[in-house]
Amino acid sequence: MKEKKQSTTGAVMVVGGGISGMQASLDLAESGYRVYLIERSPAIGGTMPMLDKTFPTNDCAMCTLSPKLVECGRHRNIEVLTLSEVTGLSGEPGRFTVDVKKHPRYVDTTKCVGCGACAAECPEDIPDEFNQGLNPRKVIFKPYAQAYPNAYVVDKEHCLECMACVDACPSGAIDHDMEEEEVSIEVGAVILCPGFELFDAELRGEFGYGVYENVITSLQFERMLSASGPYGGHIKRPSDGAVPQRIAFIQCVGSRDIARGNGYCSGVCCMYATKEALIAKEHEPNLDVSIFYMDIRAYGKDFEKYYNRAKDNYGVKYIRSMISTVKELQQSKKLRLRYRAEDNGLLDEDFDLVVLSVGLKPKAEAVALAETLGVKLNQYNFCQPGALTGVITSRPGIYVAGAFCGPKDIPETVMQASAAAGDAAALLAPARNTLVAAREFPPERETGGEEPRIGVFVCHCGINIGSVVNVPAVVEDIKNAPYVVHAQENLYACSQDSQAAMREIIQEKNLNRVVVASCSPRTHRPLFQETLRDAGLNPHLFEMANIRDQCSWVHSHEPEKATAKSIDLTRAAVYKAALLKPIDAVSVGVVPTALVAGGGVAGLTAALSVAEQGYNVEIVEKTDQLGGIARRIPQGLNGEDITAFLNDLTARVGGHPRIKLHLNSEITEVSGYMGNFTSKLSNGEIVKHGATIIATGAEEHQPEEYLFGEDGRVLTQLQMDEKIAAGDAAVKNARNIVMIQCVGSREENRPYCSRICCSKSVQLALRLKEQNPAVNIYILYRDVRTYAFLEDLYRQAREQGVIFIRYEVEQKPVVTRQDDRLQVSLTDPILGQPVCIDADLLVLAPPVVPAPDNGKLSQLYKVPLNADGFFLEAHMKLRPVDFPAEGVYMCGLAHAPKNIEESINQAKAAAGRAGTILSRDRLESRGVRAHVDQEKCAACLTCVRLCPFNAPHINPETHRAEIEAVQCQGCGTCAGECPNKAIELMGYNDEQQMARVHGMFLREVG
Repeated sequence: MKEKKQSTTGAVMVVGGGISGMQASLDLAESGYRVYLIERSPAIGGTMPMLDKTFPTNDCAMCTLSPKLVECGRHRNIEVLTLSEVTGLSGEPGRFTVDVKKHPRYVDTTKCVGCGACAAECPEDIPDEFNQGLNPRKVIFKPYAQAYPNAYVVDKEHCLECMACVDACPSGAIDHDMEEEEVSIEVGAVILCPGFELFDAELRGEFGYGVYENVITSLQFERMLSASGPYGGHIKRPSDGAVPQRIAFIQCVGSRDIARGNGYCSGVCCMYATKEALIAKEHEPNLDVSIFYMDIRAYGKDFEKYYNRAKDNYGVKYIRSMISTVKELQQSKKLRLRYRAEDNGLLDEDFDLVVLSVGLKPKAEAVALAETLGVKLNQYNFCQPGALTGVITSRPGIYVAGAFCGPKDIPETVMQASAAAGDAAALLAPARNTLVAAREFPPERETGGEEPRIGVFVCHCGINIGSVVNVPAVVEDIKNAPYVVHAQENLYACSQDSQAAMREIIQEKNLNRVVVASCSPRTHRPLFQETLRDAGLNPHLFEMANIRDQCSWVHSHEPEKATAKSIDLTRAAVYKAALLKPIDAVSVGVVPTALVAGGGVAGLTAALSVAEQGYNVEIVEKTDQLGGIARRIPQGLNGEDITAFLNDLTARVGGHPRIKLHLNSEITEVSGYMGNFTSKLSNGEIVKHGATIIATGAEEHQPEEYLFGEDGRVLTQLQMDEKIAAGDAAVKNARNIVMIQCVGSREENRPYCSRICCSKSVQLALRLKEQNPAVNIYILYRDVRTYAFLEDLYRQAREQGVIFIRYEVEQKPVVTRQDDRLQVSLTDPILGQPVCIDADLLVLAPPVVPAPDNGKLSQLYKVPLNADGFFLEAHMKLRPVDFPAEGVYMCGLAHAPKNIEESINQAKAAAGRAGTILSRDRLESRGVRAHVDQEKCAACLTCVRLCPFNAPHINPETHRAEIEAVQCQGCGTCAGECPNKAIELMGYNDEQQMARVHGMFLREVG
């Protein structure tokens, strides 16, 4: 009898290997699914490896991305197919057959060791695409230093067929006779993450790109700033290599441009220009930087603060004007910009370098792929997800994430990737864990009786470290430290090839301790510890010295002292490493249930997504009904029927067998840890759960100005929304309606932008015009922040006669009552003249403010808030729904202001991330944990009272303290406060810490 074929395939194909593709792949692989990651180029990573820093934290882009590259490359359940493309798809959701064409690399990745001998002998140079043509590369090349796969590739289009590379290759990896291969792969779902391409700046001929050498694109300037770029992080004019004194940025090049078919806003350009200007000023403090713009769209979390920092602290000039022409001065190669100033008429200014902030557009091959797959695109050829679905395309079983469905920043891209992974996981839930392989490590070597044999690896981190710290000097010094049997330098210690080499050296030289001197342990320690496990060592026989943050960055102008300090910190790490002992992990079972705090759109969406993945969900809502603030929003920004959507969502949640509702309830007590939380509710119920999703929403601030609360004709946006929906007569009969933006936000007490207010006002104006075309509507604004496709609404409003008048924060509008009339007065900054408007109704755009319970939940779950009172994510770019406390996630307005579609995306992302925990049978402790010496313990309860994670408890039989290993987060509070010194933090005991101090002060500071 034949075995019945599985009806659902437990595998997913992710098309595109940028940050969205990698995140989706990792989430799915950790949730129990086989993943095929298809990438058209020779390496995964997408655009992010080209970036120098990321806003608004200025983190090194490569430093934060590199661990994900390595993790993706070596994950047992992810198969990476580079130089590959999808050519066809057949079947149905749950069981697709995908045709994939694999283009030849002409280099065997199993043989290539990435030594570069082939490139050194190659005689042919062509422009380097990765460095945006600013320098040449060879015909046989590796796209970038940390690329995965760590193998070279032959560019056959420009190949001379001289065979010099074949002769030079020491491992016989190059094969010029490789041919294309076509394969068919069975998967249950497909996620499209093909990314974007940049607008061709040559199409804006008036700016001189491609004609004038010193006119460059923003990505070229990014490579110029990058430590790994063609100029080694130094700013130079391409024409003569001189350091520019004045730089101009021109915004909206290829965006907000209906003449070229790009009517949308690219969403990221204002902020990346601000970042590049700020970083340039850090490189060259005396640099004069001007940004020419129409509206500064700093709408994301902490973006407004970053923008203000560039203006106020770094002196970046923001000039509101469109540039009409750029002309080169023939002898000096300077560039003359002509523009109209608001108060001085036409001006000409000369600059040494002009940077064009180019917009984002869909890749041509992605558009062709969508046609092949039968996936609907919008008018701009971006993928069009279904309304209020976030990631679901027009073809069932195919999902989309990242910039292919619209321009977006990295956090939104990562959120959407996790959301798509969550939806795919829900679709394929019956086939979870049917095609995956368990991670297997070699047997752990017994090192207890051995004398320490320490290997030290010192990283250049491109020039992040190497341009300041004398890395060879650090290596030479550390060779003389006790127990060091191997010391070497690495260009990038975290790259795939360096990790493989480290593993081999550990085994060849029988190392039993490893020290890495590089960047932050916060981001990279887990990566290196896994390499130790791969080499057969206990992962806790590892120590790091942070010579980037603590040396090269903070002492960038003192290289000798930075080098001396690097030596001290590395020696300290070595001395401590000699005393390290193996720490065994403790594993516990996982409760396959999620608790969702909050019953608004985000909470309900997250709950439904988790339940559809096959897990139980407990929703805790403090009011007597579901829906949250969305109950006051009848229509979405794009005309969606929110009332109908909410009714359907609540019905699906209420009827789902895996979801339990707790209305009129609040969380009062929390204990436990990832995989095993216990939450007590105000109704007395106890909920045990493996993951927590905080979706507590936010509120519309009640204004304290413009006669709000004193005159019934002064309304908030939500109040106006409700009146329109109700057919209010005063609204229908109004002749003049004034809307004021930024009421109580973007000011000292609330220095953030609420993101949705501009779009909401424009949408309200269009609805009012639809209801009464004769009504006069005036929107008083500071910047119109209708990002991405919401720009279409802004354009429609102008076309329908809505009048936009800008005001400065120093000259805010004044609202008075004149003979029972509302009068709004302000100064038009362009005309310099006062404007008075008689208003029948006044609509205020107040900020979105955090829910009042955020502080309480923050304390209960030990998760942080930002300065504005919203929940603070673990990493702003790459972990936008995670908290530092593992197993706890956030979504919706609890995280930051956002529209309903964005809340849905983040809710699904939180559910997808929760699935990576709930899908496991068991979880291991993090290793670094506290341990109680029972002989010394006096049961004084000091540890019990102080522990922020509720890990210690008193054993009722022994009357001594014990610490729950998996619950312990290794913070060391108990060890530091125990009066009897009965508690030791494994890996950080007194002897080890004193050895570290001894190693640090063996030499005088230079």
